[in-house]
Parts: sequence; structure tokens; C-alpha cells
Amino acid sequence: MSDDHARTARELIVRMCANPEGGHLGGSMSMVEILVTLYRHVLRIDPDRPQAPDRDILLLSKGHGAIGLYAVLAERGFFPAELLASYGTPDSMFTAHPNPAVPGVEMPTGSLGHGLSLGVGFALAARLDGSDRRCFVVLGDGELQEGSVWEAAMAAGSQKLDRLVAIVDRNGLQISGDTEETMGLEPLGDRWRSFGWTVLEVDGHDPEQLRTALSRIPCTPGTPTVLLARTVKGKGLPYIEGQARSHYVRLTERGYRRARAAVTRGERTETTCPS
Repeated sequence: MSDDHARTARELIVRMCANPEGGHLGGSMSMVEILVTLYRHVLRIDPDRPQAPDRDILLLSKGHGAIGLYAVLAERGFFPAELLASYGTPDSMFTAHPNPAVPGVEMPTGSLGHGLSLGVGFALAARLDGSDRRCFVVLGDGELQEGSVWEAAMAAGSQKLDRLVAIVDRNGLQISGDTEETMGLEPLGDRWRSFGWTVLEVDGHDPEQLRTALSRIPCTPGTPTVLLARTVKGKGLPYIEGQARSHYVRLTERGYRRARAAVTRGERTETTCPS
């Protein structure tokens, strides 16, 4: 997969963070390769028919990363990228959390911990309908501190939902800091296995690793799959990569120019976060 798709998505993300409201930059940048791989190579979707009854389902459980989802949907052709200029303005369909009015967005999400339960529901509905559709749920790692995630994981394992896939954006950070210092998640793979899931682990910024792992779904008959994707919060902006302060950013005009330059040309001259 060409890096051009991910680069374009990151350009759109920093552009949205330059509006007066700013945006959740860090967690959107960390999942770009995950979403691009899904929409370019894995999901059974048609941008011209976003509600096609046989489509695969993607739910962004970490709904605060909506600008990342919007950017990838635009890059994939669900709607013109120019429409994203309205992000954060009154009456815009591009809101801070996923809005189903946006072509390609399935559900409004963002109350953390709910997305996997929705995914269980979609997977059960597909089974009852005799459909071979798959459901993919993208979660943040800080979100895994919510008990409802593990209730859903237990239900999925018990119901043998092998067409349900959870993808954890494992960037190691949440708004309050390091996930392991806030509430430890490790050994994370063993936790998922104990609930009856097949566990795959990849570099979440390596398109080939992502594509290879996700092409195996359903991975094990009768078993849901979780992909633990190791990522870097704020990926693409070296001056804030791996830092909690990248969580939410409002870029000034100067800050936007610097961020765009870093994304498009890989500049590594900046040592401080632009305001």
C-alpha cells in the first residue's frame, strides 16, 4: 500500500485541527494506517453505496478520533475532501464525534466502552440474518479500562462470534498520561485470550503487517479476533509523537503550516509543539 493514502489522511487531520475548535489530534494520527488498511484492502464496502446491505461494518468505538475517520473516508472517496472545511462549524455534519449523517459512518460513538457491545449486536444480527458480513471495532487502549468492554468481550467469546474483530490502537497513552500508570492493562494479550479471543499483535504503522493479519479474518472458527496494534500517539508530527499533550490540539495558522510540512515532507526540525 502506498504511503500516499496515509499522508493524505494526515494532511486532512491537521487541517481540521486548524479550525477554531481544534481536534483530537494524537489518537487520530495514531490510527491512520489501521483505518487506511481497512478501507483500502479489507472491508467489503462501496463508497458509492455506503448503506449497501452486504457491506462490512466498521465502528469507531474511540469516537473522539472522529477526525481520523472522516479523513480516511474522504480519502477513500465517500465524499469530497473539500467538505471537511466545515468541520467544527455550526450545523456542520462533521462533528467532534462520529455523526451518522456522514456517508460511511455507521453509529454515533464516543461514550467510551460502548463500541464493542454494539459490535456484538451487529455480529449477532448478521448471524440471525444468515449474512457473512464482518464487523470491525476500533478501540483505544485507555478505553479498555471500561468494564463494559470486558462484558462485551466475554459475550463475544461465549457466543463464538468469529466474524467480530476488535482492533486496539495500542499507543500507550490517554488524556491523563501513560495507560499503564493510570490503570495497568498488561498482560493485555493474555486478558483477551482468557475471554476466548484469538490474539494477533502487529506494528500498527506497518501496512503490510496490518494487511496480512486482517486478511486472515475470520482467524479461528468459532472465535472472535482481537488485533493489538502497537502505535505512536501523534504519529507524523515528530515534536509531539508519543506525548500525551498531542491528545487535543488547536493549531494556529503558523502551527498548521509547520504541522503540514512535517506530514508532507517528513520535516524533523521542530523541537517544540506549535500552538
